[in-house]
Amino acid sequence: MPNEEYVNSILKWRKEVDTNLRRENGWLALAGLFWLRKGTNLIGSDPSCDIKLPSRAPKKLGRFEFDGNNVTLYVETERAVEVNGMETKTALLDADQEDVPSFITMDDMRMVVVRRSKGVGIRLWDNMREERRTFPPREWYPVKEEYRIPATYNRYKTPQIVKMPDILGAILDEKMDGEVVFKVAGKNVKLLVTEEPDHRLYIQFKDLTNNQTTYPSSRYLYTDSIQSGKIILDFNKAYNPPCAFTDYATCSFAPRENYLDVAIEAGEMFSGHH
Repeated sequence: MPNEEYVNSILKWRKEVDTNLRRENGWLALAGLFWLRKGTNLIGSDPSCDIKLPSRAPKKLGRFEFDGNNVTLYVETERAVEVNGMETKTALLDADQEDVPSFITMDDMRMVVVRRSKGVGIRLWDNMREERRTFPPREWYPVKEEYRIPATYNRYKTPQIVKMPDILGAILDEKMDGEVVFKVAGKNVKLLVTEEPDHRLYIQFKDLTNNQTTYPSSRYLYTDSIQSGKIILDFNKAYNPPCAFTDYATCSFAPRENYLDVAIEAGEMFSGHH
């Protein structure tokens, strides 16, 4: 008999992640990703602008000046624009990887500078996008307790660097803090993991379901905090990367070391809505 309390807890979690997908400034609110060129980059709803805003925005809002490293905003309209809650006409902007990114907001829109393998760009959210309401619900395998698997976490004395592909076509050097060892489908396997500050483990993995019933490039999984080197891998909580839902995410994917030669028929599925 399935553990009803456990099944209900997974269903509740899945409902929460679907709600989170649709939240204000969430993945389904993304409306653009624009790579900056050195010099002047025009902002506005006019088709000639480099950073194209929704039609309700001013035709020419202003410009981003990019010197190859720093990005400065100049507002050239009377429309109120805020940077981190303060109305302004000009601001030197901190990117999204900084401790306090500079979020530009106006009329249910938000922008931020991003630094990625491809260069420096501007990410745009439009909280009035219909996709927040109309995107199909996320799809999941039925909850299966056999995919709630005990594992052992082995932390490396020195983190290892692995090669990870991203959606932009780059190969990134990423740090792995250790590995989890477990048994699935009668096989002894391992996955390389990153340890979060709260001691949860973050895993990007591929298995034989990818490009069949799950997202082609890989899936993600978080564990609970580790306890004395022991951990539970709950693949019922495996989920798709943001790139499954939007063209404007910049996902990285599983390293070759995390390709499993088994089918993990649990967690989130993918039928190609995006």
